[in-house]
Amino acid sequence: MRLLIFKYNCSMIARSSYETAMDRAFDVHPVVALLGPRQCGKTTLARHYSSDKNSTFFDLEDPVDQQRLAAPMTVLETLTGLVVIDEIQNRPELLELLRVLVDRPGEPVRFLILGSASPRLVGGASESLAGRVGFVDMTGFSLDEVGHERRDEWWNRGGSPRSFLAPDDAASVDWRENFIRTFLERDIPQLGIRIPAEALRRFWTMVAHHHAQVWNASEFGRSIGASEGTARRYLDILSGAFMVRVLPPWFENLKKRQVKAPKIYVRDSGLLHALLRLPNLDAVLGHPKLGASWEGAALEQVISALDKRDAYFWATHAGAELDLLVFHEGRRLGFEFKFADAPGTTRSMRSAMQDLELDRLLVVYPGRRSYQLDESIVAVPLQDAATAALDFKG
Repeated sequence: MRLLIFKYNCSMIARSSYETAMDRAFDVHPVVALLGPRQCGKTTLARHYSSDKNSTFFDLEDPVDQQRLAAPMTVLETLTGLVVIDEIQNRPELLELLRVLVDRPGEPVRFLILGSASPRLVGGASESLAGRVGFVDMTGFSLDEVGHERRDEWWNRGGSPRSFLAPDDAASVDWRENFIRTFLERDIPQLGIRIPAEALRRFWTMVAHHHAQVWNASEFGRSIGASEGTARRYLDILSGAFMVRVLPPWFENLKKRQVKAPKIYVRDSGLLHALLRLPNLDAVLGHPKLGASWEGAALEQVISALDKRDAYFWATHAGAELDLLVFHEGRRLGFEFKFADAPGTTRSMRSAMQDLELDRLLVVYPGRRSYQLDESIVAVPLQDAATAALDFKG
């Protein structure tokens, strides 16, 4: 019964925005890379996208498909239409071959490649396919996709489809625990990374406890009994696999000492709660990381909705801070994420407005209505944050 319910619910959540993004990317490039964390729905989306096209599908985790591509040039050079290659990070040597194939006269084939690791971690995509590949970043379900009325469930369970669509919280927690174990014990070694799973899990759990805080490599190194370089390597691995967001700092030529280390977040709120051993929303609401959990979930939602690759935070050593800074059509937009019933303005917000010359600052909170706090500062519900930012004409 649970399996039937899952299949039915999964079919009800459309993800058309990603299909539109892939169409736009294929208008310019012969290769499109759909990138995102494990189990965020890339394969399901790719099968749906290719279902009405002349297409061929290869899953590089399927032994049969691996055998089909034992002689990849012989197989791929005969194909036309759309070729989908899932889990491309398992065969990075194929990237150079794709360059040769798409450079043939007439371009008889297009490639949709799916990856659960960034090109930086795998190596090769940006270099081998420079000028030929467009990137579409994918996440788990967004709040817009699941519906605003299910916000708390989405926040608690995260956006991974199987976690969100689980029949109850206990099943969702079980899925997330199994996901973490599989990711550490199978997925990371498949990338050629040789790190003990337990060591990386301890590090990941530390990141969860430092979620939404400024990264300190020496502190992490001491805590895991390793060097700063090892701590940085572990962070690069989790970031490159889309498990952790490393939010870079923004700094300007101000007469203030500014923070120049990044902030770190567990990207999926459900995985954050699993790492913190929080089994349900009541546990989240009673935990000291409540505000940080809200900040991370809301930040991911806004960045995804705005489709911004370049996002920053800003802080000074005197205590002024801005959770998120993005640039849109020449304007500077700031975001603060507050888990409060009716947030107001703060000295930190006014300092950010003045020092960064923000065009607008949106205070994102879990309420239901927007209201003006100042001439250029507005409190907005999470579901309205991206729209309020994009519609701003000031």
